[in-house]
Amino acid sequence: MNKQIDFKKISNHEGPEKSPGFLLWHISTSWRSSLELILKPFDLTHPQFVVLAALGWLTKDGDRVTQVMIGKMACLDPNTTSQIIRGLEQKRFLRREQSSDGRAKNPLLTQTGRDAIIKALPAVELADQKFFASLTKQEMKDMLGVFQKLTKREGNHECKFNKS
Repeated sequence: MNKQIDFKKISNHEGPEKSPGFLLWHISTSWRSSLELILKPFDLTHPQFVVLAALGWLTKDGDRVTQVMIGKMACLDPNTTSQIIRGLEQKRFLRREQSSDGRAKNPLLTQTGRDAIIKALPAVELADQKFFASLTKQEMKDMLGVFQKLTKREGNHECKFNKS
């Protein structure tokens, strides 16, 4: 006999539709799937796009950055960041140059990488616009505020939106 689980005893939520984590999972899965379709013609996965865009943002003023800085902006662990950067290097979207102190390599966008960002970023932003189109301007503003608050929560110190 298969015993049923009494979710009223083990869950704080009436059902999955009342669970913020479960809803976030559904939303993020759907959103990410839509982006993967948009990025396919650019020969980029979503994580590759995020790392490439992070590199673009961090170097937009000509600054040199490290893989660690890119990983923090992308909120990825060092090993994952390194693997993604290696893949982007193989596709010739970036190259790595020895740093002036010789201890690290500085990822740099190639022309192919710059061209990819110039084409892919507007496509991704348009996909975002379509995905979130059912929200009013106020709901969008509120949602961004919530997202920004959650990115600044304690314990999320590894993720940074800038070089500092």
